[in-house]
Amino acid sequence: MKIRALKFGLPLVIYVLAYCSFTQNGWMVFAPILFAFFIVPSVELLIPSNEKNLSDAEEQIAKQDRLYDIWLYAIVPLQYTALYYFLQTIDSSTINKWELIGRIMAMGLLCGTFGINVGHELGHRRNLYERNMAKALLLTSLYMHFYIEHNKGHHKNVSTHEDPSSARKGENLYRFYLRTVVFGYISAWKIAAEEQRKKGSAVFSLTNQMIQFQMVQLLFLVIIFILFGTFAGLCFLVAATIGFLLLETVNYIEHYGLERRKTENGYERAMPEHSWNSNHFLGRLLLFELSRHSDHHYQASRKYQLLRHHDDAPQMPTGYPGMIILAMFPPLWFQIMHKRMDHFQKSMNH
Repeated sequence: MKIRALKFGLPLVIYVLAYCSFTQNGWMVFAPILFAFFIVPSVELLIPSNEKNLSDAEEQIAKQDRLYDIWLYAIVPLQYTALYYFLQTIDSSTINKWELIGRIMAMGLLCGTFGINVGHELGHRRNLYERNMAKALLLTSLYMHFYIEHNKGHHKNVSTHEDPSSARKGENLYRFYLRTVVFGYISAWKIAAEEQRKKGSAVFSLTNQMIQFQMVQLLFLVIIFILFGTFAGLCFLVAATIGFLLLETVNYIEHYGLERRKTENGYERAMPEHSWNSNHFLGRLLLFELSRHSDHHYQASRKYQLLRHHDDAPQMPTGYPGMIILAMFPPLWFQIMHKRMDHFQKSMNH
């Protein structure tokens, strides 16, 4: 069982590659991107997906193994160390425009895969210190409102037209970006305002979590611009944007075209069939089992190492890295995914 926990150290390879990107010249600046979006998808095309679930006994052992949590906690100092190296090296006169682009993309990858993804996992935890770590990680993508909207909006409204983070059938990725980024942010403000009203507090108050988040993010930006300069600050803004667009691309592929039925008492409960699932091994490791998304929405409190495969969940043709690339080409995405949706719906009807 220890080996099972040890394998989740693999994502840390991306930090090593990012360090190479920030400190080397030439093609090495693209090493993290090549690993995540070329090597991993290529390997996943060759290795069959693994649908095996933990036994009850194995699940109990995994629950008690703290190494699964330690991997997540380690991401916080690693993320801020990487951001420091990025800001220190991005203004160097020794790099050309392609090396500049490579370093920004590498930092953007860290913002999306670790800043937001691990922030997402820790944001579902019950312990306050874990939730605070989630906020610290989301800060590195300037996307702290995700903490509110995801937990209190997305999980409630997933796979309905009321959820800005659920893509509709026929909606391409780029239209989805505009809708989800704008309305996800608005949704977070509405949720925070409603929380204030429930507590009997003024909406425009320092106790409003959204106001707190905007102040923290603004202060964070000011510190970066003062300490590292305008150019480095602007490069960070681009990297943070890549990070949250990477998140929204993942949102796009996770619920594309899937809808919950409306009943007299509201929508039916979110079930495994309302989220696309992937059991591809490398993608599961690199994203701390995020790709077993059907079970995550079925049991949101379940820790990443315990997530299960469900036979009645729709399955992606490949892992998340490959699906992200596919989503960037809408005609090809529609051709492949609509066929898969039709097949899934026919199997559900039988």
